[in-house]
Amino acid sequence: MALDRDHVLRSAAALLTRKSTATMDEVAKAAGISRATLHRHFAGRDALVRALEALGIAECEGAVSRARLDDGPAGEAVRRLVREIQPAAGLLAFLYGESQLWEGDRQNDGWQRLDARIGAVFQRGQRTGEFRIDLTPVWLTEALYGLIASCAWATLDGRVAARDFPTMVAELLLGGAVRREES
Repeated sequence: MALDRDHVLRSAAALLTRKSTATMDEVAKAAGISRATLHRHFAGRDALVRALEALGIAECEGAVSRARLDDGPAGEAVRRLVREIQPAAGLLAFLYGESQLWEGDRQNDGWQRLDARIGAVFQRGQRTGEFRIDLTPVWLTEALYGLIASCAWATLDGRVAARDFPTMVAELLLGGAVRREES
């Protein structure tokens, strides 16, 4: 019987988003496979995390595409993005906390592609006067990631209702990003 790699990764993601310190034994159990089978496909935790990173990037790229960031006002594009990314938010929160993903030469180029695509909507909003120009697109992108991760953790803990996720993230970010007339 062939291993369903997608099932294993999604099972690992579901477990690790709830318990980031889960062992490989716990990951194997969650996926319904033996530890030996898990280790044949993922030599260790680092290999598993790297595979989850690839899954997270793919999920984000899909969300960015579905959100149609070039359509309509920039604020609406950000709201669409937050709605589209919500199903992957738990995985992203886990990845956000995995420091080895952000260190040195091993950083995945997929994150830079995502940063560029998301940053472009903030730049567009600045050009049209919708967003403040004193906050860089890089910072607004990082703030969006941080809010997504924070709200995902709060949702997983039951402190925020899942239905409120898009509003909580988008409105806090956009409320701080909206350009205000100077007095």
